Amino acid sequence: MRPTAKDLAEAAGVSLATVDRVLNDRPNVSKKAARLVTEAIERIGFVRNPAAVNLARSRIYRFRFLLPMAGDQYLRELLEKVDEAREALRSDLTDVDVVQIPTTDPHAVAKYLSGLQSEEVDGIAVMAPESPQVRDAMARLIERGIKVVQFLSGQEKLKTADFVGIDNFAAGATAGKLIGRFLSHEPGKIMVIAETMMAQDSIERRLGFDSIINERFPHLCPLPSAETYGDERRASLVIQRMLEHNPQINAVYVLSAEARLPISTIAQFADLRRLTVVVHERTPFSEEALRDERIDAIIAQNPGHAVRSAIRIMRARLEAREPLASQEKIRIEILLKENL
Repeated sequence: MRPTAKDLAEAAGVSLATVDRVLNDRPNVSKKAARLVTEAIERIGFVRNPAAVNLARSRIYRFRFLLPMAGDQYLRELLEKVDEAREALRSDLTDVDVVQIPTTDPHAVAKYLSGLQSEEVDGIAVMAPESPQVRDAMARLIERGIKVVQFLSGQEKLKTADFVGIDNFAAGATAGKLIGRFLSHEPGKIMVIAETMMAQDSIERRLGFDSIINERFPHLCPLPSAETYGDERRASLVIQRMLEHNPQINAVYVLSAEARLPISTIAQFADLRRLTVVVHERTPFSEEALRDERIDAIIAQNPGHAVRSAIRIMRARLEAREPLASQEKIRIEILLKENL
């Protein structure tokens, strides 16, 4: 068994109160007593418990989520889950807040991150598209002692930060296999829609999707990704043109998190029930569309699990503990009308 504070006091020949004062850097401890405790720590292999130290000091953990300013139903789901976590953790000496900025501007994100100091926040979960500016700003945060979690959208080559989210290559491959199986041997073209292909998760999903379609379903032709940038007018224009110029389209894959805009736009120009449609993320819109068969499947990740996981990881890093990998793994869920 691991040595306890009581064992440490006996080994050092001092009182338990003296051990407590030394471990928690409290005053009124002689140099001799401090030396005896320090030597005993080395001798018996005593390991300090950072969580207990923080509790003794009434330290408050300060965690922040940096989320996009613009978004739709999935963003609202994330904000609600952060609010739930904030309320649930108030009694656990943990303060959770959220800041929203235009994450499509990498310079603005980098500027915000560069201004953060360890006196203000202990850890931050960042949801922002991949860019050298953001990646470098996050690396500098880590150097300043702030714990960083790449939240749902990772930054390539930033190995010193944790990541919370699904395996996006596997998620895209899952979408490809579903569409291929749904269409069986029917040839055709697949419309692929993204909010932006600047995001690392979008790139990985597209790579996974293409890998399965090209290998397993060569009779299907995935079209170049159509980017909507979350703009209704642009979405209407690019989707209408793609449908007009590709009458062989028989499937749609929406690889970004917000499906409401692209699916509602497609419905203006085509009968969704004659298409095979796969989208990402469970929202009120995608759930309703799945029930009335405007879409065929949702590839989802639990937003509440993702938020809680990011907080647990930041706390573990602050306490010099390894996060429990099995607990923090975000699963890919496949939702059909029949299993909602």
